[in-house]
Amino acid sequence: MKKPSSAVRHAKIRELLAERPGVAVSELAAEFGVSEMTIRRDLAALESNAHIRRTHGGAVVGERMILEFDYRNQRERNRAAKRAIVAEARKLVQPGERLILDTGTTTLELATVLRDGERLTVITPSLAVASELQHSPGVEVILLGGVIRRGSPDLTGPLTEHGLELFSADTTFQGADGIGLDGSIYNTDLRLARVDRMMRRSSKRTCVLADHTKIGRTALARSGSLADVDIFITDSAAPRDALRRFARLGVKVITVTA
Repeated sequence: MKKPSSAVRHAKIRELLAERPGVAVSELAAEFGVSEMTIRRDLAALESNAHIRRTHGGAVVGERMILEFDYRNQRERNRAAKRAIVAEARKLVQPGERLILDTGTTTLELATVLRDGERLTVITPSLAVASELQHSPGVEVILLGGVIRRGSPDLTGPLTEHGLELFSADTTFQGADGIGLDGSIYNTDLRLARVDRMMRRSSKRTCVLADHTKIGRTALARSGSLADVDIFITDSAAPRDALRRFARLGVKVITVTA
């Protein structure tokens, strides 16, 4: 039987550490059919990238890996709905436009469909969004400065807010941690709520992207209302009565089928 390559072993080790607190060198050697010396080299390579932390006889998960897996799990929630929502949002973007993308997983999903954009400028406080678009030839990425929020690839704080004051964009795309039944937009972090408000002030129009699970939910900080927004895109599982109330606030409501 052909032994797995080092890349395959590294990926599998990371998956195992996402599921359990630690792994032993002897256990990994037996699973992959390689020597313990080979496994130690694998662990050294993963540790050099902060994916894991080696221990005596094994390894435990590293902080960077915890962040990556936590964020990956968030991205996977309601992904079909998110993809349908961003496909609709993509229709709003024209060549040559200046866009602001916030730090949510739905806007990160939007970044993946903007990689083929033409003459776009994307301004973002999200390390994940910047990483997604950095090799796109038709997209110039401006990463705002700031303090990295613990446990998330987001930049916040006075530097982020000051950076936003320097720009004028055509459209801001934002997610939400919750959309109250009265149309209030909520964020779990007060600092991100402040940044979201500044994003809206820096753009000619704002589009909020949120799947149906966010409707009827609240969070720590209220960043504004759908009355402050031009377009709200959600999926068809959203409650009809709530959407009718939102439309009365003056926002254009678009629903898509996941």
